[in-house]
Amino acid sequence: MSDAGVNVAERPLGAAGGDVRAHDAGAAACVNGLGADGAGVGGGASPGSRKKVRDVPAPVIRRLGLVEYEPTWRAMQRFTDERDATTPDEIWFLEHPPVFTLGMNASPAHVLAPGDIPVVQIDRGGQVTYHGPGQLVVYPLIDLRRSGLGIRDLVTALERSVIGLMADYGVVAEARRDAPGVYVEGRKLASVGIRVRRGASYHGVAMNVSLDLEPFGRINPCGYQGLQMTRLADLGGPGTVDAAAEALEPHLMRALGFT
Repeated sequence: MSDAGVNVAERPLGAAGGDVRAHDAGAAACVNGLGADGAGVGGGASPGSRKKVRDVPAPVIRRLGLVEYEPTWRAMQRFTDERDATTPDEIWFLEHPPVFTLGMNASPAHVLAPGDIPVVQIDRGGQVTYHGPGQLVVYPLIDLRRSGLGIRDLVTALERSVIGLMADYGVVAEARRDAPGVYVEGRKLASVGIRVRRGASYHGVAMNVSLDLEPFGRINPCGYQGLQMTRLADLGGPGTVDAAAEALEPHLMRALGFT
């Protein structure tokens, strides 16, 4: 179930809408930069070796459907600003209508011909990327101090979750240290970008599932001229965002140390 019509900006803290459930922790963007203004979140344990932390509240999983970009971004900011040490982490799975987003220090020169697609300047690191229907966007709202994750650990966990998903379909995917994200044969499948404020993360990962890739030709994705994109549906994976979210979730929970 999704709540595609929800106005996220009008929801109170802890009630972002959509299909909401707590993940049982006891059981089972293009962005090439990081934004951070919180202290005490550097370093951290490697997600691959970090043990599950059982005293951390289980994350709340929210499936929001198709939601406008800016109200969702503002809701993430509000959640981050209002949360405290006892607030459970949340992970939002969703899609956005067509939008280009520019990072804090992005060059407008990388937006070549936006046409009728809006351009929004936001507060993550990195350059420009595109979001649209058919792309799975995942926003992990994580208390990094509590989880023991550093900024780089979180980026790596997001990348590993997508790489693990692709391995389920016999596809070799890889991350690149010089340009965060996940690539298959040099084409970009997923973009990663986060912001850290008050020791907690927002923004996240965007994975191309079945969206129209044409708008990527109107920009230099992630600031790279001629960067080619690919889609999960063309690689033998799920062809819908809902199916991709279901398949990705266990990989993400494991990479983040919740299972």
